[in-house]
Amino acid sequence: TSPQSTPSTHETPSVATPTLVVDDPGPPPKNVENQNVATNPVDRLAEPGDGLEQNGREVLSYAMLRALKPAPDLRPPSREIILHLTGNMMRYIWGFDARKFSEAGPIHLALNERVRITLINDTMMEHPIHLHGFWSELENGQGNLRPNKHTIISQPGSKLSYLVTADTPGMWALHCHLIYHMHLGMFRTVVVS
Repeated sequence: TSPQSTPSTHETPSVATPTLVVDDPGPPPKNVENQNVATNPVDRLAEPGDGLEQNGREVLSYAMLRALKPAPDLRPPSREIILHLTGNMMRYIWGFDARKFSEAGPIHLALNERVRITLINDTMMEHPIHLHGFWSELENGQGNLRPNKHTIISQPGSKLSYLVTADTPGMWALHCHLIYHMHLGMFRTVVVS
């Protein structure tokens, strides 16, 4: 006799996507510490950067980057943290969300939390943003082949996002890599516990 085929009693449970919690302080006020608000920030990942377009050379953009293999953590983020890059060019004051470092508390992440960090650049300058201790997976339209970056350049008037897995406990620096911007306030502490 031949074995009969019976329907499986073990169904793969569907994994529900967690509800995304959004930490958004909203647009920062125009004040002494913030000169501009990008009312309609745009995706500039396909642009090569100021001064690099139409110069007769082929220039890579962030939209062209793709990882060779998927990131080890494919979970969707459970939280989105929106940070506005702000400043006053005349007074040379820089910060996140119109606050310099001395006025802003730390960003708290739970150990192994998967988060999306969204940067909205309200300034007229590019800011290379760096989060110590973690890879930043740039969301650039490459699906699970998001490129890993240590520092991500945010162009003026732009909005971009990247994923982070908070897998290392401790206090970590999040700052603009233009050192004079960092020293003048574009710096936050990230606490993972």
